[in-house]
Amino acid sequence: MAADSSDETKHIENLYEFGERLNDSKDKSQNVEDYQGIISAAKTSMKAKQLAAQLIPRFFKFFPGLSSPAIDTHLDLIEEEELGVRVQAIRGLPLFCKDTPEHISKIVDILVQLLHADEFVERDAVHKALMALLRQDVKASLTALFKHIGSVDEPSQDDIIREKVLSFIRDKVFPIKAEVLKPQEEMERHITDLIKKSLEDVTGAEFRMFMDFLKGLSIFGDKAPKERMVELIGIIEGQADLDAQFNCKMIGIQVSDADHIDRLISCLFMALPFIVRGASSSKFLNYLNKHILPVSDKLPDERRLDLLKALAEVAPFTTPQDSRQILPSVVQLLKKNMPRRKTGEEFNFTYVECLLYTFHHLAHKVPNATNSLCGYKIVTGQPSDRLGEDFTEQYKEFTERLSYVEGLTRATMKKLTQGMAEKNKAMAAAKSDEAKDTIKTEKQNTTTGLRTCNNILAMTKALHLKAPSFIGDKSINLSWKEVPKPAVTSSTPATGGKRPGNAANGSGNPSKKGRGAGGIQHQLVNRAFEGLSHGGRSGGTRGRGRGWGGRGRGRGYNR
Repeated sequence: MAADSSDETKHIENLYEFGERLNDSKDKSQNVEDYQGIISAAKTSMKAKQLAAQLIPRFFKFFPGLSSPAIDTHLDLIEEEELGVRVQAIRGLPLFCKDTPEHISKIVDILVQLLHADEFVERDAVHKALMALLRQDVKASLTALFKHIGSVDEPSQDDIIREKVLSFIRDKVFPIKAEVLKPQEEMERHITDLIKKSLEDVTGAEFRMFMDFLKGLSIFGDKAPKERMVELIGIIEGQADLDAQFNCKMIGIQVSDADHIDRLISCLFMALPFIVRGASSSKFLNYLNKHILPVSDKLPDERRLDLLKALAEVAPFTTPQDSRQILPSVVQLLKKNMPRRKTGEEFNFTYVECLLYTFHHLAHKVPNATNSLCGYKIVTGQPSDRLGEDFTEQYKEFTERLSYVEGLTRATMKKLTQGMAEKNKAMAAAKSDEAKDTIKTEKQNTTTGLRTCNNILAMTKALHLKAPSFIGDKSINLSWKEVPKPAVTSSTPATGGKRPGNAANGSGNPSKKGRGAGGIQHQLVNRAFEGLSHGGRSGGTRGRGRGWGGRGRGRGYNR
């Protein structure tokens, strides 16, 4: 035991001597024996290994001829059983690249393999070492990291490592992008290119994570040119796989196609902010019109609602050409969802709200297209007016459907309003906080139901005229969207302004949730409609916050 202690002391003393001579030397490359001594001492006692783990990387750059044995010895230290030695060796890894950047890729690869370390202090050392490399050479480090995420051409060989790298990038790199991505424009472009390559083989959650990050880059910011929005929507279109053939059996949608629907709708919602900023929705609309809308009644209820909501939100930003192309499909869906008379079949108020909103915005761009579809007589002076043809029957049928829907909606509104009065009484009588919270939620959902009904009546009112004026502005706020906050903060209404709405007319619920509120909100809103008319209820049980499953466009997007 005494001999071991003596040997350890000797090894430590020798290491200090090697280190001091190297520190003092003006031409360190001449001290080859000292550096070899440090490498040799790294194979002795535990304390000597810990000290050597500091010295090997510190003087590494001066001895390129010893780079291989130095790195190999240091890697042995990383695999030591003693935690202190491993942590010290990990902390030294970035120094191998400080003046020899050609080693960055190799060192990043080593650190990536250590991301699954069990000990917190060891993982923390790995994270800090990777961050140090990113600050030394962000371009080379990012390139090496993204290699482990993989792509279709170069798939990741280890899914566990891949997940660890993704988590590191999400949790450590993305939050400090402004600090590490310098020079900003060059590095933002570089990481964008890396992400675009990786997106060929990702899950739905990973795709959303990357898209959220890209949206936050300055090159895609508020002042970004239109072509940058086109680039982003192009990425989303690729993920939506709009070139794929969609197959639907008459007996129902196949599993793979249901999965495709999930991905398509999720991608359409992700594309919305870029469509609003000028990117084209044509590819999405053409695909929907050709493949999805004709079989939309075969979709599960929640998917159909998501689809119609997405269509409604895109409609204000469609081109006249796309509007003319898709309008016949929308009218057909309206007819399917607006009966001419009582049928005993389920009536879905939210479906009708979505479709009427879509119809108005499309028709506003190509009003004469409704002449043959709905029997209107709108004159634009173009041959497409088709004024010499008789569409009386189409007009009669369409207005009958409108009238029936209006009657059903008014009856439902009356019952919802009565229900609201009862809920107000129940709230006053409620004793517990739990009971009050339940009633409050019910009131909010009833208010949403009233907003849906109000929107339907506002949109059907103008459609009874032979030459209606279609709504093409923001006067209708969809029931699932947050109520816009008034621009005037004063309690005095601005000139020409409207009075604040209230719960009775369904236009002033300050706690309304947007589309992101998800499925629970819509499930509860459904209850506000249940039993109020023959099967009448608001559709949908889920919002857009769904994920899709396996990686890759061909790997399944199941929930």
